[in-house]
Amino acid sequence: MPAEDDPDAVDDATAPDDSLAWETLDAEVVYSCPGFDVVNEDVQMADGAETEFDYVSEPESVVVLPFTSDGDVVVIEEWRQAVSRVSRGLPVGGVEPDDEHLDAAARRELAEETGYEAETVDHLTTVEPANGIADSVLHYFVARGCTPTAEQELDHNESIRPETTTFDALRDAVAADEVRDGRTVLAVLYYDAFGPDE
Repeated sequence: MPAEDDPDAVDDATAPDDSLAWETLDAEVVYSCPGFDVVNEDVQMADGAETEFDYVSEPESVVVLPFTSDGDVVVIEEWRQAVSRVSRGLPVGGVEPDDEHLDAAARRELAEETGYEAETVDHLTTVEPANGIADSVLHYFVARGCTPTAEQELDHNESIRPETTTFDALRDAVAADEVRDGRTVLAVLYYDAFGPDE
């Protein structure tokens, strides 16, 4: 999804003539699977030396902090095979070609993962969570007036249980190191520090 589709998205691409810039000489996808590719590049670094660089490439994603009309937060519990446990967090998913705008992707992911639909969806922030090893971009949204009026439509490899909690309880769980999902931690702390006043 192009950055221009979201007026709040920031494009911090470094100018090609920056003295720190590397030049990409060649690139190929060396591994591909549903969800991401691994890209290998031949690069020339700023000092003229040539080397290889590998990184994970994946579609842009949306992270949704959903509030019900009562002010509770809709959270999910999801099995995470990479860490072999259930993880508590927020709805997250990749932007798809049919999504007209990033907020449409946020609405779709919220409904698919939780069965909740939002009255309003507003952009919160955009980050690159691991730009030393991946081209991942996360667009954060706050959804309000969420009600359970849809059906979950989970992907074949998703095991998700939605529930609700208070924002204070979720923030306390983050502070107590009980929420390990970094996307959720950032959403909660960013909203707590910079989110709009009620």
